[in-house]
Amino acid sequence: MNTNPIDAAEPAVRALAAALAARGLTLATAESCTGGLIAAACTAIAGSSDWFERGVVTYSNEAKTELLGVPAATIARFGAVSAEVALAMAEGVLARTPAALALAVTGVAGPGGGSPAKPVGTVWLAWGVRGGVCDTRLLQLGGDRAAIRLQTVLLALEAGLAAL
Repeated sequence: MNTNPIDAAEPAVRALAAALAARGLTLATAESCTGGLIAAACTAIAGSSDWFERGVVTYSNEAKTELLGVPAATIARFGAVSAEVALAMAEGVLARTPAALALAVTGVAGPGGGSPAKPVGTVWLAWGVRGGVCDTRLLQLGGDRAAIRLQTVLLALEAGLAAL
């Protein structure tokens, strides 16, 4: 399996791109544990400016609050790796951009940073379409840091396509 997330994601990106372009819609991403890999995979495709609006990397809690409006109280109560924070990230990127589709991810890619409650490989994915309800999904992924990040990118793109 190709472990370069940008190359490995190309078929999924092309499918999402076609669906967005056919509907005249755009995508924005809010990423933590993937550090912009979803946006990078999307913008690796020529013509992505037609359907990719922007990507926001909010690796720190402060960035989540400042750039996406995630309430600090939500992070304090549930932790940065939670359904509540992923949902707030997706809602925040929709509220701050003209994009019609949002994808957001927050998780523990490892190798450190895990806990018994949130072990390495715990990722929350959130997505939503403007005017609709945002959804979340808990991922429990295996492998090393690169594998976890790659799986997250692919599953986020898949969720985006399914949401359209």
